[in-house]
Amino acid sequence: MRILICGAGIAGLTLAWHLERAGWEVELVERAPAFRDGGYLIDFYGPGHQVAERMGLRPRLLRDRYPVDELSYVGRDGRQTSHLKLTSALENVFSLLRGDLARAIADGVRAPVTYGTTVDSAEQHADGVTVRLADGTTREVDLLVGADGARSRVRELTFGDVVPRYLGHQVAACIVTDPELSRRVGTRYQMLTEPGLMAGAYALRDDRLALLFLRREPDPALPADPAATLRRHFGGLGWILPTVLERVPGPAGLYYDLVTQVEMERWHSGRTVLLGDACQAVSLFAGHGASMAMAAAWVLADELTTAGDAPGHLPGPHETPGGLAGALARYQARMAPAVAEVQGFGRRSIQWLAPSNRWRVLARDLIFRLAALPGGSRLFVNSFSPGGHNLITSRSEVLESVRQD
Repeated sequence: MRILICGAGIAGLTLAWHLERAGWEVELVERAPAFRDGGYLIDFYGPGHQVAERMGLRPRLLRDRYPVDELSYVGRDGRQTSHLKLTSALENVFSLLRGDLARAIADGVRAPVTYGTTVDSAEQHADGVTVRLADGTTREVDLLVGADGARSRVRELTFGDVVPRYLGHQVAACIVTDPELSRRVGTRYQMLTEPGLMAGAYALRDDRLALLFLRREPDPALPADPAATLRRHFGGLGWILPTVLERVPGPAGLYYDLVTQVEMERWHSGRTVLLGDACQAVSLFAGHGASMAMAAAWVLADELTTAGDAPGHLPGPHETPGGLAGALARYQARMAPAVAEVQGFGRRSIQWLAPSNRWRVLARDLIFRLAALPGGSRLFVNSFSPGGHNLITSRSEVLESVRQD
């Protein structure tokens, strides 16, 4: 069976990894001109971590992880205002660059990836989907998967204009090389918070420094010059910011985007299905996007590969609940409750991760001080982690609900 996956990020690559091992004919297309390395530091745990272990990636991720041993808030003068030592309560939380996780998955994918193009049009018919790419070529496939992010082209073609929920903030991330600052920050994640502004830094290997910026902004329009915007809003805050902001790379090396969530009632239509941020973006505030993307890819692959009686067999869309329509419905039913829970957690976290006034900044610092007490780190982890990964329903339970519907 032939599948075209639009989007070669974490979700698309994970799906390709599983389907090609089940005997499917897989191809990926990616609008970026090349594989996207780098990105910001993520905390990787939960269901995605379990999927990675099933894929045999744990040794690779252990090698690539960064040993974050402390969360620390600083003032404009660089002095620490509050901190939390990280203990064994976080031993299964892997701090990784998003690009390193994607690369670990990609290295196990044999399917071809065509970079610099995306889906231009898709026409469904009884036996499949005729897909025309932006480079002028066409593909005849049995299933089209849109794993192409929060601004998904496949979603637009299939469902029309779905406007992501803007959470009132803009985010930027980049990596700079500075041996002195890298040693100064070290193996602790340092953050400076002012009302409506947050800047974070963590030392990487090879004298590099990962930077993350978060800014409250009611206007969802992206700035024409993101680097200049960062310097204007963060340059006067002190700490290491005046130095690092002069080294912010150009557009190719600077990630800058809106903080959004994508909420949809339906993730599939006929022989087209959405995956990852295209239908379930949880936002930076939830901090669980990569994990949920891998979990969703695994669930979708599980449903597709068990939809037919023989490996690799994809029944027609009207053969429910055992056919394609049933498989896609169960995929959404298994994942949607978890996604909704994590999205809700993300919205509730905004005022703590990006306080809007000084009283909330002080309250946040107090929570950190309480978390530093004996037993407090585990309470902190439980209170500030989404619980949605516990809601991924088993296939047998969802199969029964689909039959009842």
